[in-house]
Amino acid sequence: MQLIQFETATRERRVGVVNGDCVTTVNDMATTYALARAAIDARRDLAAEVAFRGTADHPDSLTDLLAAGRVLPPIDHADPHHCLVTGTGLTHTGSADTRDTMHAGADEAELTDSMKMFRWGVDGGRPDTGEAGVQPEWFYKGDGHIVVRPGAELPAPAFGLDLGEEPEIAGLYVVDASGQPHRMGYALANEASDHVTERQNYLYLAHSKLRPCAFGPVLSTGALPHSVAGTSRIWRDSTVLWEKSFVSGEANMSHSLANLEYHHFKYAQFRQPGDVHVHLFGTATLSLADGIETRAGDTFEISAQEFGPALTNPIGRAVSTFTPGSVAML
Repeated sequence: MQLIQFETATRERRVGVVNGDCVTTVNDMATTYALARAAIDARRDLAAEVAFRGTADHPDSLTDLLAAGRVLPPIDHADPHHCLVTGTGLTHTGSADTRDTMHAGADEAELTDSMKMFRWGVDGGRPDTGEAGVQPEWFYKGDGHIVVRPGAELPAPAFGLDLGEEPEIAGLYVVDASGQPHRMGYALANEASDHVTERQNYLYLAHSKLRPCAFGPVLSTGALPHSVAGTSRIWRDSTVLWEKSFVSGEANMSHSLANLEYHHFKYAQFRQPGDVHVHLFGTATLSLADGIETRAGDTFEISAQEFGPALTNPIGRAVSTFTPGSVAML
């Protein structure tokens, strides 16, 4: 089943079930967060909760809603501080080659830290069921304030050196009242990052991740296919500037999804009741590795057949009002 959140023409929120280009609305349900909490309380999965509540026809197609900019991220929280966006890197076969190229120094005789961590994942990232494997690279992107809706601009900060795409799959989670995480499903994501800053020194990775991101348009419930094939594009002036295929799913990963989830939610601060988590599972495809330099006005497009319509977002420019010395004294 595929779900969306969207706004009506009068800006009321609705939860939609997507079937091709047709959208039906879930009765008496304004957010996917509320739908998830209701399903948890009733001890039902999302499909059963939708069936219990029933649906009604909606006049707008998914194409219409996307064109009007009325599709929201497929999960959010009324208080954006309680939506945490995080991710893992060096998780995909081939991802280490791209990172290794970015971080390699003059002495190629020694493995870079990136390649070492990737090999740890290959050797120990798929433990037996119920066991903990080697922990992956982990990073924090921000809270719900950094998420933009499908089709909206990704504002590149003025102090940044780059804003490059990262086509990935995200796991979407809600934590119940007892502190138990529940996976709602998966969505396409663009974990946009500043790769030029990261390339200066891999210790700048934390800085490079503090950028806006997008995911959706749809949330796909159930298990993730073992292998997902997609395409990442950059459009400039109505022409495809760059295009490359990417793969994800456990068939193309050095870590199991269960291992990545364990090493995120093992921390008690990520099991706080009521919180939403958007956890990004990594990628092996970056345009920067092919020499692409993005600029304002370029549009990212990420697509995979299993997730319906493409996730598209143009690059904008953020206006910064914070300058050196701007911290106020009490």
